[in-house]
Amino acid sequence: MENILADKDATLQKEQGESEGKNASVFNQMAPCDHEQVVHCYDSTTGLKAIVAIHSTALGPAMGGTRMWNYASDEEALTDAIRLARGMTYKSAISGLNVGGGKAVLIGDPKKLKNEAYLRRFGKFIDGLGGKYVTAGDVNMTLSDLEYVRMETRHVTGLPEAIGGSGSSSLVTAYGVYMGMKAAAKEAFGTDSLEGKKVAVQGVGAVGSKLTEYLTKEKAIVFAADISEDKLQRVSREFGAHVVSLDGIYDILADIYAPCALGATLNDDTISRLSCQVIAGGANNQLANEQRHGAVLRKRGVVYAPDFLVNAGGIMAVAAEYFGTYSKEYLFQKAERIYDVCQAVLQQAAQQQTEPHRIAMKMAEDRIASISQL
Repeated sequence: MENILADKDATLQKEQGESEGKNASVFNQMAPCDHEQVVHCYDSTTGLKAIVAIHSTALGPAMGGTRMWNYASDEEALTDAIRLARGMTYKSAISGLNVGGGKAVLIGDPKKLKNEAYLRRFGKFIDGLGGKYVTAGDVNMTLSDLEYVRMETRHVTGLPEAIGGSGSSSLVTAYGVYMGMKAAAKEAFGTDSLEGKKVAVQGVGAVGSKLTEYLTKEKAIVFAADISEDKLQRVSREFGAHVVSLDGIYDILADIYAPCALGATLNDDTISRLSCQVIAGGANNQLANEQRHGAVLRKRGVVYAPDFLVNAGGIMAVAAEYFGTYSKEYLFQKAERIYDVCQAVLQQAAQQQTEPHRIAMKMAEDRIASISQL
């Protein structure tokens, strides 16, 4: 198993490196992990530039949120979509959901481009995929934005509760991260109690702020960093979090690091600065290089809770909404099981002397292979 995953990781990273050139092939990025489809959409009238990456539909329709970001280049946006779609496949599979993995990215400044026409044009684009991809909210996409998308397609979920949707999934996502963090703490410290533990939370948006609330209720000591001064002041005022700088968060003498913003914050520069024994957070694709940085963390004795496992609460919520099985009580019960799955992953990783994300990926791949034969 280890050699197969190492080869796959190495190939993926090689192809992603090649993608940085302007002449990079879309197929070169799709091939390493067998992405099924990548679709581009452009609309000159609204300024819409969108990429949808569909990684797998083996378990069901590809499901994943839409992220809007002012990417430095189209190639950077493509790489993000490719990586995020793959992560959604693993996230859904290891969570026992009957959906595959996909992701949409919108390229541009949301403050300048987002309006009704723009969002409805995106909805038409999604509808044209015929249900192979189901979208939801993500970075810079609000519940009201999704209402406009819903005007043009039924293949959207995570809608406001007022119109029958599941609303914001941040609460259950944060709860799942909290459960995963406690499981990782059990592995690292011998107890899952977080009382007195110093936790560095990077990003206190919807998920990070709720995670901060869970942590402070358990009497953990939280250090918070974010690009938004308003968000920092809020968690400081309401939960007593200690505010630190964006760059300084890596140098805090913390027991736990919780990345809850964008991905790739575990990289060549930051890992050497971290003093933590546990990493568990809500961000996607936290390891800049899965093969290299996962191995570095294990060598340093850091217990890493795989991101696609512990932040799966959001996909649990939107999948339940889409299939008409949404129940808030049951959803939180399901998210609570992340503790048990994470504990099993970490124990197997310790026994096999390998990285936890490899074990979690293998679990997901085994389920996909098994169910695909039905």
